[in-house]
Amino acid sequence: MTQEEIKQLLEEKYLEYCQPHFIELDPISIPHLFEERNDIEISGLIAATIAWGQRPTIIKNAKSAMQRMGNEPFRFVMEHSENDLKALDGFVHRTFNSEDLKHFARSLRSIYSKYDSLEAVFLEGIESDDKNMMNSIAHFKQVFFSIPHEKRSQKHISDPLKGSASKRVNMYLRWMARPNDRGVDFGIWNRIPTSILSCPLDVHSGRNARQLGLLNRAQNDWKAVEELDTSLRLFDLNDPVKYDFALFGMGVFE
Repeated sequence: MTQEEIKQLLEEKYLEYCQPHFIELDPISIPHLFEERNDIEISGLIAATIAWGQRPTIIKNAKSAMQRMGNEPFRFVMEHSENDLKALDGFVHRTFNSEDLKHFARSLRSIYSKYDSLEAVFLEGIESDDKNMMNSIAHFKQVFFSIPHEKRSQKHISDPLKGSASKRVNMYLRWMARPNDRGVDFGIWNRIPTSILSCPLDVHSGRNARQLGLLNRAQNDWKAVEELDTSLRLFDLNDPVKYDFALFGMGVFE
């Protein structure tokens, strides 16, 4: 295929899969349960963090986490006592358990006491010449684990400075920062430019990217993310991450 043919395919698949009726099948359905900005931020972060494994299980468990928070995640985060955290006992999704979720509640309260939004933390980590969110994601992780915590919880937010593709964080960033022009992503963060967002690289998007000649690197690591960024920006310099819908959709639904 020529570059023009590849671009046309990606554009067609983006329009096909960036549709509201796919929301109920995707973890993004969790933040779509809420209307308030902070509730969307918190529920989205938790849903994205546990987004590995079968999607029905991810959605079921993310809903369970919200229910344990009284379906008011921001209020729960900001007003909880240590006794209230007992409501999270028994939560588990694969290796993410109730102690990890309790740290999320504690850390989020600490962050919201200092920042007006989670976007502000990511924004603080962006350096003037950054072409992607690598430094920003690493900064967010540093802030998120700046309060006392069990070391085991650190694995649930990946670090691109250590080579991780940071698939789930990149997905979360797409949800929050891409515009809500098609009723899927939220666009509640408008200070982070979509031009520096990266495609959430996983087995589905990676396989299709390689088949289309957009990615040569064999491992799904941060170097592969940067290579795929370079390819996708040739098609849309301002919003390359929109092609996640195409690459992921072709992998899952076709």
